[in-house]
Amino acid sequence: MHKIIVFGGHGKVALLTNRKLVDSGYAVTATIRSADQVAAIEATGAAPLVLDLQEATTAQLAEVISEHDAVVWSAGAGGAGREFTFAVDRDAAIRSMDAAERASVTRYIMVSYQGSSPDHGFPQDHGFYPYVQAKTEADAHLRSSGLEWTVLGPGFLTDDEPVGTIGLGPIEEFGGDRRGPGPNGERNISRSDVAQTIVDALDIASTVRKTIEYGRGSTPIRMALAR
Repeated sequence: MHKIIVFGGHGKVALLTNRKLVDSGYAVTATIRSADQVAAIEATGAAPLVLDLQEATTAQLAEVISEHDAVVWSAGAGGAGREFTFAVDRDAAIRSMDAAERASVTRYIMVSYQGSSPDHGFPQDHGFYPYVQAKTEADAHLRSSGLEWTVLGPGFLTDDEPVGTIGLGPIEEFGGDRRGPGPNGERNISRSDVAQTIVDALDIASTVRKTIEYGRGSTPIRMALAR
């Protein structure tokens, strides 16, 4: 596995992931919404690709994916409204999965969130509902696919310095509920450590067809993922 495509390549986690992948010896293509983001992508060592995920068809995505060995989905609407959230976080994500199967590129990493499930607990009139519902439906589609998928479910993202360790476990083990960081902030996780989980998950076979929820912890990332 040498060539990786990162969808949503200009996001905060994705920019860190691009650089870490390049530093690990991968050739990286990072998709972006605007040519204004080209310089930021090039600064990470990745190759930028301007692509409108909301408009790209399954066939177009398959053509792009076919040149790679694995897919990382880190794209999202970023709170840009209900319609756009479902269009990107659910519909475009699902098209990318179907496209990966069409292109026979089976390795697929989904960057989701801790608690993605049909019983996420958010009512339809809650502002966070479009995101959690879109991710839930996209994750379900991925799990039902024939891809060699991994769903990564980090907790609350921070800009803290990376520590290189994580703690595995579902929400209930951290305490609190789905809307809080836990009594001691255990559900917090730095974006840089999330980026490292993406890089490490790509070549750890035991992560295939697994949903991995995690937050702050004391286990080295590779060791935790290998479990």
